[in-house]
Parts: sequence; C-alpha cells; structure tokens
Amino acid sequence: MSTLKKLAGQTAIYGLSSILGRFLNYILTPVFVAAFTTAQYGIISEMYSYVAFLVVLLTYGMETGYFRFYTRSDYNPKTVYYTIIITLLFTTGMYIGLAFAFAQPIAEWLHYPQHSEYVTWFAIIVGLDAIAQIPLAKLRAHNKAFRFAFISLSNVFVNIGLNLFFLWYCKPMYESGQHNWIIDNLYNPEIGVGYVFISNLIASIIKFLLLVPEMVKPDKKHVVDETKLIKTSNTIFSKRVLKELLFYSMPLLIAGLAGIVNETIDRIMLKRMMIGELGEEATQGMVGIYGGVYKLSIIITLFIQAFRYAAEPFFFKEGTKENAPQTYAKVMNYFVVVCAVIYIFVMLFLHYLKHFLPKEAYWEALDIVPILLFANIFLGMYYNQSIWYKLTNRTASGAIIAVFGAVLTICINYIFIPYYTFYAAAWATFACYGSMMLISYIAGQKYYPVPYSIIKILFYLGSAFGITYLVLSLELEGPARDFVHCFTLFAFCCMTYFIEFRKTKKISS
Repeated sequence: MSTLKKLAGQTAIYGLSSILGRFLNYILTPVFVAAFTTAQYGIISEMYSYVAFLVVLLTYGMETGYFRFYTRSDYNPKTVYYTIIITLLFTTGMYIGLAFAFAQPIAEWLHYPQHSEYVTWFAIIVGLDAIAQIPLAKLRAHNKAFRFAFISLSNVFVNIGLNLFFLWYCKPMYESGQHNWIIDNLYNPEIGVGYVFISNLIASIIKFLLLVPEMVKPDKKHVVDETKLIKTSNTIFSKRVLKELLFYSMPLLIAGLAGIVNETIDRIMLKRMMIGELGEEATQGMVGIYGGVYKLSIIITLFIQAFRYAAEPFFFKEGTKENAPQTYAKVMNYFVVVCAVIYIFVMLFLHYLKHFLPKEAYWEALDIVPILLFANIFLGMYYNQSIWYKLTNRTASGAIIAVFGAVLTICINYIFIPYYTFYAAAWATFACYGSMMLISYIAGQKYYPVPYSIIKILFYLGSAFGITYLVLSLELEGPARDFVHCFTLFAFCCMTYFIEFRKTKKISS
C-alpha cells in the first residue's frame, strides 16, 4: 500500500496547485458572466477551444514521450530533455511567425475581422504554454511538486489579479463616469473581452520566465547505481533520439488532437452550424451558455487533472514492477469511488452551485450537467486504462481509439445539433468518452491485462446515479432538502469507506 499512499500524496500536492489553480481560474467564470453578455462570453469560450487544440498540436506528444524515455536506462536523460526542448523551440517559433504573418485572414475565418490582435495574442500564449509543458514535466518526473505548485499558482494569481483589475475595477469605474490616471491610461472600453486574453498573455509570459532556469538546467536521472545508466550520447541534441521520440510520440499527438476534438469541437460546431439559422449574436450566446454550464462539471474535471499530473509518472515507474497490474486495478477502484462521491455532491447541491453562473439565462441548460459529469468520469477511467498502450509501446492503438471517439463526436454533433443544439453536444461527449473507455478496456485486456473490479465499479457508478435520481425525485425544499441531501452524501461516503477499508485491511494483512 505504500506505493498507493505515495500516489495519493503526490495527487494531493499536485492537486493543491492544479485543483486550486484551476478552481481559482474557474472563479473568474462568474466574473466574466457578470461583466459580459452571453454572446461576448461565447467569444471567450470559443477562443479557448482553439487554444486547447493548438497546445496539443505544438507539444505533439513529447510530454508523455519524455516520461517514457526518462524511465529507460539506455538513454541519457540530459540528451532526451534538451533534444525535446530545442525541437519545441524551433517548431513553436515557426508557428508564432506564421500566426503573425496570417493574423488577418485567420481573424476573418473566425468571424472576428476587426480583431486580428486576438490571433497574435493567442499565438504567443499557446507558444509559451506549449514550451512550458516540458520543464513542468521535468519537475513532475523529479517529484519537485512544490516548485511545480509555486510556478503554476504564480501563473494563476497573475491571471486572476489582472482580470479583476480590468473587469472589477477599471470597467465599473469607467462606466460610472469616474476617471483617474489609471483608468485614463490603462483601460480602453473598446478592448472589451480582449482584457481576458491580455491577462492570460501576461501570466503566460511570467510563467515562461519562471521556467527558464528549469529549461537550461541539465536533467539528471535519480538512480541508485550510476554505472547501470547506459548513456546513448553526450551531445545536447541527438537526431537519433529525436527520431525515436517522434516515432513514439506521433501516435500520441494524433490521440491528443482527437481528444481535444472530443472536448472542444462541440462549441465550434455549434457556432458554425447554427449561425446561419439563428444569427451571429444568438448563436454566440448559445455557445456562451453551453460553455458556462460545462464549467459546472468543474470538480470532477479538476480531480481528473490533479490525478493525471501525479498518475502518469507514477504509472510509468510502477510499470517495471511485477505487481503493477494489481496496483493499477486498485488505483482505478479508488478513482471511481472519488468520482462517484463528486457526482452525488454536484447533483444534490446543484441548486446552490448553479449560482456560480449569476445570470439565469445559463440555467436553462442545467439538464446537461449529469450527462457531462458522467462523460468526464468515463474520460478519467479511460486515462487510467491508457497505461496499457503506453507501457507496451502500442501508442498507435491509443491514437486509433481517440480518432474513433473524434469521428463519433463529429458525426453525432453534425446529425443532431440542428435539432437539439447543445443537448446533442452533451450526449455526443457522453457517447464518445463512454465508447473510448469500453474499447480501451477490451483492447487493454488483450495486450496488458489488468484485473479491474468491474462489478465494484459498476456498483459504485450505478449507486451514485440511482441514489441521486431517487433523492431528487422527492422534490424536497428548504432545510429538509438540505438535511436529506447531506445525509445521503454522508451515507454513501460511509458505505464506500467501509467497503474499501475492509478490502484494504484484507490486502495488507
């Protein structure tokens, strides 16, 4: 159990930075909702959909490739690290140059012809964030969680501070007719939602500068006996290492791009498919409403991210041990338990959580919250299972599964969005992640069998859904509702703790 305790500890530390960081960023959502119209918030939601896609494209699987080659004894970690950094610097520089050169045509394609500056700002944001992934990965590989947390939270606090400055201080002051030196020199109302992007840009630059020491510092592998480390090369950059990294990582790029399609294409397709029927303003508002309600699945999303930060290097290190499959099965079991608890919490207290979106126009889409919650649980389970193709060097299989999910997402959205708008988008996400999870499980059991407790997983998820449905069907109000909901959540936690504690006690005895 010591390995699982270590994973839990790492998840907690990374969670402090990633969960707290993303949670603080999500707190900006009600700020944006209050400051802008649904159509303006739709611009923010759409632009960040492209950001997620471009970051994956520009890192092209090198982050996971770094973890894989870092754990191998026949590679010099310094050569691997600098080969990746130099390659990313080159490709990212080309991307930024092209974005600056074609900013206006891109802005016109996005239907923002008057705002080509959005393209240039995001080119820099995406470029810096892509390069930053590798030194951040090095910090994770060396278990420097506190350094990782400091840099991540610094980025978050700068971003939040600037957004609050522009939207909570400058904007209200200007609109109320009050002027001072700060307002006159630092605020221009014509920029509007652009201040959200400017804040992100400054925060990304500061994070990049904080990571510069990690970029230039050699990467050393922590081994007990240095004589067992077979060095492939003493060079900083190796074409042979790059070739092998690309061979391993390219399928992960395809999988990553397909994953981003699954995650963000719905907002893009909503706009593209409905703009002719509803008009630009109404369609942008619909995208904003869907993007805002999507944020209510925040807690599961945050937990999954924190878990992934800790689990990926952990899984690779455990992969060399004989009992690794049993460890992965236990991790999956505990992961599902936490997700089930989060699902019950969100659904039973959605009547409070909905005020996270302070405008009632967003509440019309609350019906999609349970769909998106389960979709994200399936995605987290898929991430757990994905270790089978990473350890067996079958990354092409991961790419095929992700591409299948992307095709399914696009098809469902294309067929049903004209009839069901964002409801179709939510169900497409559910179907995509659910099918990917099932396919990955079936394939994984063939090439790298892991004894997952299927009955127990189904029990936890089915209980979470069934209990929540029954309690909500009572339609209680006031203090009675809160008491019953709290008791239900507490009872479920006690039940899962009792089951898992007995199992843990039996394992350790």
